[in-house]
Amino acid sequence: MTRALTVMLVAAEASGDALGAGLAQALKRQMGDEPVRFVGVGGAKMAAEGIESPFDISQLSIIGIVESLRAYPRAMARLKDTLALAEREQPDVAVLIDSWGFNIRLAQALRRQDPHLRLVKYVAPQVWAYRPGRARALAKAVDLLLSIQPMDKPYFDRAGLKNVFVGNSALAKDFSKADPARFRAAIGLSAAEPILLVLPGSRPSEIERVMPVFEDAVRRLKATYPDLAVVVPAASTVAEAVKARVAGWPFRAHVIEDEALKDDAMVAGTVALACSGTVTTELALAGCPMVVGYRTGAITYGLLKMLFKPRWVTLLNIAAERAVVPEYLQGDLQGEALARGIALRLDDPALRAEQVAEQSAALDLMGRGMADPSNAAAEALTVFLGRTRESGPAERRKRGRPAGF
Repeated sequence: MTRALTVMLVAAEASGDALGAGLAQALKRQMGDEPVRFVGVGGAKMAAEGIESPFDISQLSIIGIVESLRAYPRAMARLKDTLALAEREQPDVAVLIDSWGFNIRLAQALRRQDPHLRLVKYVAPQVWAYRPGRARALAKAVDLLLSIQPMDKPYFDRAGLKNVFVGNSALAKDFSKADPARFRAAIGLSAAEPILLVLPGSRPSEIERVMPVFEDAVRRLKATYPDLAVVVPAASTVAEAVKARVAGWPFRAHVIEDEALKDDAMVAGTVALACSGTVTTELALAGCPMVVGYRTGAITYGLLKMLFKPRWVTLLNIAAERAVVPEYLQGDLQGEALARGIALRLDDPALRAEQVAEQSAALDLMGRGMADPSNAAAEALTVFLGRTRESGPAERRKRGRPAGF
């Protein structure tokens, strides 16, 4: 009987969880009748693909220098849990998805634990934006990089790391089946009522730092627009925290957890107030104009301001090389300013239409229209594993890594 290929997927954040689930689905299709087994660390979407995580990944959704230092003991405990999982399950390959701080340490530890385990990084650190030295660090730690940004290649070529550009899964998200009328009916809205989407992030630190300011903005807007419907699509990693905060709001808001309803909501939204991240690309694909806000720790922001090369943080703006989407960062993240930016768009349909068109043009610059990135990632992975898919751990250790990798 053919031994199942065992693939370990590790995702420490909601965006990585989505990538891991997409890769698992695509690998099942790629492998056809050949058996494949998945183990690893992930969230709700990977769990739906049968990947049982040994812990809640919200423990690892950390950003910021001070926050990372505080969470270091917890992160190292979870790293040990992940190493134990690898030792027990003996995967043929480990695919480490995004989450630079956790996964670079995991890659190094896995290499020490099993020098012949094939290691793949899915999503590169943004070396084109800051800290280019991380390209060399990653080249020493893994065997293959699955890249989602075309600007990654020259940096990792110079570092000597084999890399394959597979495209950005966020750009492949399909909103063709999303139905704004269905969403309005689901929450009891008429076709005329405006909808404000509030997307406060997927990390606990974002709920702590960003959401209070978003709440202030929404309160101001509700005072001016009492008929404004407030909808809060919640990431699974922070859903309970989001619901707890929304429960204390002095007006009704609809918290959405169902993934299909989230897509409907993005297409139905009049304007969105979004935390910087992958969701900004999804909103642009859905045709929803937005205002973006973000705040991190003062020390982290000070260092990033010195090191970060691009003028903006939103990929749409970086691609367009101008402020297609208004950004309110750090000290500029104030409820009054956010409310003013949203109000301008609520009052001006022409401004909304202009921004949607500019967002769409930026998506084209980012590479929209490529083949499904999950399928491309799965194909690159099966090519990488082509000579060893049917070998067990003992045979794998005898052979060592494939030539050229």
